[in-house]
Amino acid sequence: MKKCIFIFLIMILSTQLVMAQDYQTGIGVRGGVFNGVSFKHFVAERDAVEAVAAFHFGGLFMAGMFQRHAMAFDTPGLYWYYGAGAHIGFYEGRHRPAWFDERDRDYVVFGVNGVVGMEYKIEEVPITIGLDVTPALNIVDRFRVWTGAGLTLRYVF
Repeated sequence: MKKCIFIFLIMILSTQLVMAQDYQTGIGVRGGVFNGVSFKHFVAERDAVEAVAAFHFGGLFMAGMFQRHAMAFDTPGLYWYYGAGAHIGFYEGRHRPAWFDERDRDYVVFGVNGVVGMEYKIEEVPITIGLDVTPALNIVDRFRVWTGAGLTLRYVF
């Protein structure tokens, strides 16, 4: 058990030392096409995973994405990112998106999505602000291409 704890601590410390970003983990709120919470964690120097849980057309929408980051315009704290992932949404028929025809049944959609955006880490406070565009393709229940956009504000540590 002590050996496992030691290895875990070494892994955590080594990821702290190689981060190119100004933070390792952030949690916050997202507004836009869907409104909810966002959690982002860097797993490598330039690579992060993000999870979003949000309300969308009266339903619940969840997405997970892998993202690659790079400094933008040689400006400290400003990064652009791109990535891809998957999403799932749960909708009641009466609160469904307009492209769903039937009101008398519930919908579950599943698909893939991409993300392209920019994020700025405010130097004086542990906060980031980001803006992104998220093209998506629903595969299950309604085959449909759609695009979202959002503004995210995160507390980082």
